[in-house]
Amino acid sequence: MENKWDAHQQQESCSDNSLVFICNLPVREGFQVLDTQEPVQVKLPAQCSVRQLRVRLCMVAQENNRLSEPFALLDPERYSLLYHKEDEWYEIYDDYQVLKTLDAPWFQGTDGLQTAYVSVLAQKTTSMEKIQFQGILNKLIGYDLDSSDTNRLSELSYTRRKFATPRREELKNRDSVAYATESWITSTALPNDQQGYLQQKLSVTLYYNSSSLSIKADLTHTPSDLLKIFWESLPKEDLSFERWSVDYVLQVCGREEFLNGGFQLSDYLWVRHCLENTLELHLSVVAISSLPEDTVSREYWPLVDSLTGLSSSHEELSLNRMKVEDIVMISLWDCERKFRVKLLGFDIPELPSKVPPFVHVEATIIYGRKTVSSVCSTSKEFMDEVLWNTWLEFDILIRDIPHGAKLGLTINASTVEGMSTKDTKSNSSKVQDSQKGKGQVLYFVNHQLIDHRSLLSQGPHTLHMWPFPEWDEEAFTFEAEKLSTATNPDVAKAMAITFMLDRYSFPVVLPYGKNSSGSGTSPVSDSSMLDLSGESRISSPSSEASPTPPFTRTDCFRRLKEESVHYASNLPQFLRMVDWMLPTAVQDVHWLLSHWEPEDIELPVALELLSVDFADMKVRRLAVQRLDILSNDEVLKYLLQLVQTLKVEPYHDSCLARFLLRRALRSKWIGHFFFWYLRSEVAGCPFFRQRMAVILEAYLLGCGEAMLTEFQRQVQVVNCLHEVALTVKVLYPDRTDLPSTAPQKLQELLEECNLPSDFQVPFDPRVRAGSIILKDCKVMASKKKPLWLEFSCVQSEAPASPPVGIIFKHGDDLRQDMLIIQTLRVMDSIWKEKGLDLNLVPYGCISTGYNIGMIEIVRNAITISSVQRSQGGVAGAFKNNALYDWLERKCSFQEKHFQAMEKFVNSCAGYCVATYVLGIGDRHNDNIMITDQGNLFHIDFGHILGNTKSFLGVNRERVPFVLTPDFLYVMGRVKGRPSLYFQRFRDTCINAYLSLRAQSRLLVTLFSLMLLTGIPELSMSQDMRYLRTALQQDQGEEEARNHFLQQIALCEQKGWTVQANWWFHMMAGIK
Repeated sequence: MENKWDAHQQQESCSDNSLVFICNLPVREGFQVLDTQEPVQVKLPAQCSVRQLRVRLCMVAQENNRLSEPFALLDPERYSLLYHKEDEWYEIYDDYQVLKTLDAPWFQGTDGLQTAYVSVLAQKTTSMEKIQFQGILNKLIGYDLDSSDTNRLSELSYTRRKFATPRREELKNRDSVAYATESWITSTALPNDQQGYLQQKLSVTLYYNSSSLSIKADLTHTPSDLLKIFWESLPKEDLSFERWSVDYVLQVCGREEFLNGGFQLSDYLWVRHCLENTLELHLSVVAISSLPEDTVSREYWPLVDSLTGLSSSHEELSLNRMKVEDIVMISLWDCERKFRVKLLGFDIPELPSKVPPFVHVEATIIYGRKTVSSVCSTSKEFMDEVLWNTWLEFDILIRDIPHGAKLGLTINASTVEGMSTKDTKSNSSKVQDSQKGKGQVLYFVNHQLIDHRSLLSQGPHTLHMWPFPEWDEEAFTFEAEKLSTATNPDVAKAMAITFMLDRYSFPVVLPYGKNSSGSGTSPVSDSSMLDLSGESRISSPSSEASPTPPFTRTDCFRRLKEESVHYASNLPQFLRMVDWMLPTAVQDVHWLLSHWEPEDIELPVALELLSVDFADMKVRRLAVQRLDILSNDEVLKYLLQLVQTLKVEPYHDSCLARFLLRRALRSKWIGHFFFWYLRSEVAGCPFFRQRMAVILEAYLLGCGEAMLTEFQRQVQVVNCLHEVALTVKVLYPDRTDLPSTAPQKLQELLEECNLPSDFQVPFDPRVRAGSIILKDCKVMASKKKPLWLEFSCVQSEAPASPPVGIIFKHGDDLRQDMLIIQTLRVMDSIWKEKGLDLNLVPYGCISTGYNIGMIEIVRNAITISSVQRSQGGVAGAFKNNALYDWLERKCSFQEKHFQAMEKFVNSCAGYCVATYVLGIGDRHNDNIMITDQGNLFHIDFGHILGNTKSFLGVNRERVPFVLTPDFLYVMGRVKGRPSLYFQRFRDTCINAYLSLRAQSRLLVTLFSLMLLTGIPELSMSQDMRYLRTALQQDQGEEEARNHFLQQIALCEQKGWTVQANWWFHMMAGIK
């Protein structure tokens, strides 16, 4: 977009100050015009707006009697202005756009002026086809966008139209075969203990129609090599392998997973799964033509002008030396007065039951998460209507308001009527600081000061406010909801506040930038202002500085480049010190960032720059450019945080939103989870419902027919199971007691459901579930009554697979579990990059709506509680050899027992380190499980970051992680005697712990990005302290090593307390 802007600047410098438009006027609905009808020609000054072009067209049409209703041309809802460029129609959408910024195909006319063809199109009535298709999209989204899209210039409508551009660009470049047959691969090398697999042969069976071929393949082979082996076994025809192979692809039997591309077999996730579990590889040779079509429905809207929403430069808008008749817009940077708000008052249809005697209104200017200035009204008695009619003036000049700044309004409780509270706060105090000492916040709402079209908000406004949840001063959270500019949709009951902003005779626009002076000197006047070492501060332009000789841009660039690359990791700290209210300082920072390459920034730094602390558009753009380098599996690894980070973007349309949209349209793998992450937020977060809905709609319009069909089936399943879960809760309200008839009743309810014949599982799209197995379904005996569901696998040529097991939960926020499981995957990748395979089991878990979701059932696994009960009833909690005896019985053969011991030691070490670093609490023997092969793993992550669970006021957890005497017994560690397995356990723990410490910035950043989501145990800054302390960020490696060894010793010493807790848990049934 910046390149297009530069092109326009060059074009304007060599052209006259007038533009010519050759316009075709319509005679009926549609693009058709009469050939015999002459187009009209309109000449206007280049700085005029689109609105003035409409006015001139109206005058010409009226003078020449060209339309029956010429004044209808002024209404963009009735007539659109379009131009044709590169086989696409573009609508000139915004009537405020300056004509010279149009990205139309200009040419030089006979009079030497820049000229463009424009077609005037009468708007069509909405077709039934579009209404039906939009209805399908609305059901998938869970929100009716059309009912909310009533104003064509609203941010919602504007964004719906602008997202068409990145969508179409991505679809033009999308490889249809690669999209339909995307493979699930990993760039991580095989762990050290699996390197031997590379020397082995893999048993592979290939199926085609009714024939099959079994071979032994090298892991260095590619899918193309396997296809060639299969092709050589076919009857010889004239068709060469090269021509034959382009029509076929290898698909994993019974799964929605392909082996495609030029990767080695060892890089494919399913192949690694087969290696780890000693399974044969079964593949079908599938004709690409037989795969479901990924046809994209036609667009119902033309594209919008690509420079829509961008204004001119400051010099072109400046009032200096401009005649009054030439003024079209005013540059924000020409507004020298202080910003102010006229508070008129508020009213509420019905007062709440508990109200304070007096209230006051606090107005703040918020940028990112910081309050840069605030001012309060006087206090008045709280009634259903309270009037002030007074101006509140800030100590901020209008010209200094940055792009993305918000006006925050809160109604606060007061203690004394009329108390003077007009003390103004400024200079980057945090949002929560602005609330201290000013009374409890009762209602809040935010308003964008510079809108999505770069226009300063003016005139009167009435906003419906959100009620503020009950809180005390110590429990104030950083939830993103407090920074949302959405208003309360419950207009009939909501508190409404009315205020007035200064009005101007013309629109006030934030300039796109300043024209270069052309002198070749750097904009940076003092190199000390750009110190990335974190030791210097950006000085004010008004500060006294010793004169320094000017230096050229080249000299400055070389000097800064040499210095700054050494401090790339300090970029966030440096940017936090910038005074973003000083335009000169911001200009210097933007100049520096323009010379950075995305590759210069480490991934954790880029992710940190997307946090709420950094609201500047160019900072965030640089971070997104770094993300664009990531592979699909890396994007998916951080997708959960990136979707949540959309909440801190100032506007719906952002670089981050466009990046995620492009990557989701490029990869079905990413697109599947992108759909569910967004849909869950649409259902559960009213503050950002429209934003998530409009991004989700943009994705669904380009994902293709096959994906739409799959999403419809999945949503159908979720809706059916949700209804069943609600009915079950009504039938069985008791906490754990279930009658013997409960399974039969559940089966009856499920039988009445309209479930599809098959569907992709939301938490793993590679798995396709078939019909439900009613006899194996049950209601689980816990407070929330989750449903244990079993589905058959789809038929395939391969040996039958076990059923697909799903736990459907209603009433729990699964986002916290999703975060922990995702972090376990990140930890697993960190360890595998170091050659460590600690056998983690990051099972599938996904939120599919507000407090509803699905969890994968891990096969051939039982809880430690069940193991102990099988070895001695409740007393089994104190039987140290219970787990060892169970494992020995499950793995009686010596080789299997050895492998089970290896898995147990590695997995125990992995989860000890992971649960300690993440502060996972409530670790009883019903949420620790073990597989038949000895793989230990944890489930149910309701308490994290050191938030432990207590009973009757007593802390139930006295050890940093679970390492009980029965775990030690399996390792041969009895009464403290030496053991090779225990020594290996200690060494593995230390290696794993130190590996995580090396990536501590990444882990802390991932959690900090989730700080604004409202997850119960991740909502305050002190929640992050646990993570930093657990990783020993302030200590050296040797101190960290000793620290973790001390934690192991502490667990050994107090392991009996865990056994006592487990015994008590089994006796009392505490969950």
